[in-house]
Amino acid sequence: MKLPRLARLACLSIMVAASLPLAACQQTAPPPWQLSDISGHMPDLSFQLTDDQGKTVTANDYRGKVTLLYFGYTHCPDVCPLTLAHLHAVMQRLGKLADGVRILFVSVDPARDTAAVLHGYVTAFDSHAVGLTGSPSDIEALSKRYRAAFTREPGQASEGYEVSHSSGIYIFDAHGKARLLATPADSQDKLVHDLRLMLSPGGDAP
Repeated sequence: MKLPRLARLACLSIMVAASLPLAACQQTAPPPWQLSDISGHMPDLSFQLTDDQGKTVTANDYRGKVTLLYFGYTHCPDVCPLTLAHLHAVMQRLGKLADGVRILFVSVDPARDTAAVLHGYVTAFDSHAVGLTGSPSDIEALSKRYRAAFTREPGQASEGYEVSHSSGIYIFDAHGKARLLATPADSQDKLVHDLRLMLSPGGDAP
């Protein structure tokens, strides 16, 4: 027995309407991050180094803070000062939220970058920055942990050498989980957007 045309249209409408919630469930929301999402691809933040006050610190000392890990050195002629100036501008735009952030500047030149030298250098850029140094083996182990690289370039004088190094900015949430990777080429807008998300209530949920 065939249904009248109006009845068939009504049945079809009901079937289409019933399928909409299922279709909506199957669609996944795009990731909120504007920077590269490295969740699950990098290990948790872990280290034991000396800070720019001469104190031995570990990653646990920065739990509760969103941390930005960067490998550089104080004699760097260009990328390091530009990156720290870039991050300082980001901290200013975050306002009070910046109190929940620490910039960890790990020296790849421990022979020259003493705690005192690091302190004067990083604090000249931003009050949320902490200089970290350690033995060459400790620095090398930490850089390998996050697939960063650095190489000492020979100079004419023993004190005049430069160090080629990776320029990635590794961003960890307040639990020490690796979440994002930025580069000095990423805009302030992207960094501010993602850090605000991470600093918001529930923003650091895995």
